[in-house]
Amino acid sequence: GAEYVGVLGGLPLTPNFDKLSKEGMLFTNLYATGTRSVRGIEAVTTGFLPTPSRSVVKLGKSQNGFFTLADALKRRGYETSFIYGGSANFDNMASFFNGNGFDEIIDERDYENNEYDFKGTWGISDESLVKKGNELYKSYGEKPFFSLMFSSSNHEPFEFPDDKITLYDKEKNTVNNAIKYADYAIGEFFKMAKNERYYKNTVFIIIADHNTRTWGKDIIPINKFHIPALIIAPNLDGELNYEKLCSQLDMPPTLLDLMGIDIETPMIGRNLFELNDSIPGRAIMQFYSTNAFRVGDDLLVLQSGKEPIQFKVSKKDELIPAAKVNNELAKDALAHIVTASYLYNSMKYKLPENKN
Repeated sequence: GAEYVGVLGGLPLTPNFDKLSKEGMLFTNLYATGTRSVRGIEAVTTGFLPTPSRSVVKLGKSQNGFFTLADALKRRGYETSFIYGGSANFDNMASFFNGNGFDEIIDERDYENNEYDFKGTWGISDESLVKKGNELYKSYGEKPFFSLMFSSSNHEPFEFPDDKITLYDKEKNTVNNAIKYADYAIGEFFKMAKNERYYKNTVFIIIADHNTRTWGKDIIPINKFHIPALIIAPNLDGELNYEKLCSQLDMPPTLLDLMGIDIETPMIGRNLFELNDSIPGRAIMQFYSTNAFRVGDDLLVLQSGKEPIQFKVSKKDELIPAAKVNNELAKDALAHIVTASYLYNSMKYKLPENKN
């Protein structure tokens, strides 16, 4: 989450991310859609709305023919891949990716003994992961590619190799130290990538899937949904900050714009480069069975069997009860939930027929 990222006002754990933020566009007010990795994967690779149900990565009707960036780009001649240090079967990722446009899936079984020197509970270390990714990207030569690289070291029990970082906490296996190690791996990846031919033609996004344990006294602890995101691209000047409220859901259409790809998709996220300044930012969050729909500083909360509740969000992400509920905002919030359910159950969340 943002509280662990120095450039976002958090702890000084991310010197590499902070440095890289000067080379692209930093999103300072971006919110995750949920509290699990598969929810973040759902948002970033498919742009699908969060619902009270499980992520579509794990649901039956989305295992084939469901829209993903990988599928859309594969149809345009891109090589597509998913790279992970653990087991790709975890949370049904392999099945979902195999059925929805990812040509190659690399997980812990695909690392030779000489390709890693540390393996923990969650799998191969992040440093070995990024080396594997760089080698794959080099192998593509001049072919365009889309790849999702998924790190794991900053998950409990927070295991990572010795002697890679100066520990922030005295005890080694803590969330702070694990995040500092993940940041170290990010730095190592960009050191390698900048020396390769693919670097100058590639759009990179570094984004969190979710925060650490999400808790708080509020009905939905939205401060725990605030996450870091950074885009580095050849057509983006450095030292740019996007400060308007936005969501993980906005990243896929924004990335397509940066890639110069204009296609019709079912995504409801916004291309942030085309969003009029007069339109307030939006974020949609799912916290167990509670759905939060935020537009600007107005937050509408929906819970099954209960009346909608509305709040004002302070600059510190504190919730201040509103005098009354904006009925139009409540209808809009409910419409997003109903739309997601309809698109999933009718199996209509896909690219238009015969369109690439």
